[in-house]
Amino acid sequence: MHEITEIYNFSPGPSMIPKKVLLQAKKEFCNWNNKNKSIMEISHRSEEFISVIQEMKKNLKILLNIPDNYEIIFSHGGARGQFSAVPMNLLNNNNIKKNQVDYVNSGYWSNCATQEAMKYCNNINIININKMKHNKIKISSMKDWNINNNSKYLHYCPNETINGIAIYEEPFFSDDIIVVGDFSSTILSQNICIKKYGIIYASSQKNIGPSGVTLIIIRKNLLKNINFYVPSILNYKILVDSNSMFNTPNTFSLYLSNLVIRWLKQLGGISKIEKKNIEKSNMLYNVIDSTDFYINNIDKCNRSRMNIPFRIVDSRLHSLFLIEAEKYRLYSLKGHSILGGIRASLYNAMPLKGVIQLTKFMKIFEKKYG
Repeated sequence: MHEITEIYNFSPGPSMIPKKVLLQAKKEFCNWNNKNKSIMEISHRSEEFISVIQEMKKNLKILLNIPDNYEIIFSHGGARGQFSAVPMNLLNNNNIKKNQVDYVNSGYWSNCATQEAMKYCNNINIININKMKHNKIKISSMKDWNINNNSKYLHYCPNETINGIAIYEEPFFSDDIIVVGDFSSTILSQNICIKKYGIIYASSQKNIGPSGVTLIIIRKNLLKNINFYVPSILNYKILVDSNSMFNTPNTFSLYLSNLVIRWLKQLGGISKIEKKNIEKSNMLYNVIDSTDFYINNIDKCNRSRMNIPFRIVDSRLHSLFLIEAEKYRLYSLKGHSILGGIRASLYNAMPLKGVIQLTKFMKIFEKKYG
């Protein structure tokens, strides 16, 4: 085996950060903007730091084509915090328990969101959309979703990081239906028609930057009549009015996220990024499909580009695969504890050569043990 110096981190999150961004952060760590102090030592309410937030919002609007009637919020608590924040902010002021909502169940994280919403609403219509076809998991088309016309909103997760299931179809429902999307693992990796959603939220540690920030994109008309008892730290109206500075945010994570978003813009925008992500995922799926040694049990039209779980027919080889992968500088390939097996996460920062190295190793491993 030739010497391999580059490390490729396939972690599902916190995930790989672009080397260019890390090197810039290293250079600026003790002397940001020639101020002889670190970004971590600057007040979050100062003009200098507010300029970081304004740049990030501006670039997000450009990259995601966010309409003017939407607000951008940066919040605490990760996506799990939004599992509670969404029902608390959107449901009826007077009797939250009487509201009806739709929750689409496609995997682990959408189910977690449903379980949390049950604390705030006892009338939840759970729409199970997974079905088996030719021993593969396939997602029902949106036209077949059993939506309740009286629901306050519909919540779904377009990409399940654990299950490796993706929904590429975008909502086409009535304008009366508020669609809420958990885009934690796909934000900034593909084009999204923002105006089809009332709220989009995403935790930062996959495609935005390091952990510690949650991005929320919300239509302005949903900021009216928010329940008075919503904790201020999760109250969308308060967060908008305070420019996401109601309390001290994770300033270093915001700074690094801004560098990542600037890097994405320099790459040429979301369409070019999406094209690269399709190329990377196709390369890995082609190796899996070319043999009976590796197995992926998701229908081709619902396979995630970001998170690719697979198994070896002889499951006794999984631990050996992970050990030998590290000799090829391929790290964090262990599948989630719920499903086991192997999982490769191919977020934006994963270069094509990292996927090439993984597929080379997979062929070598199969030849050795198959």
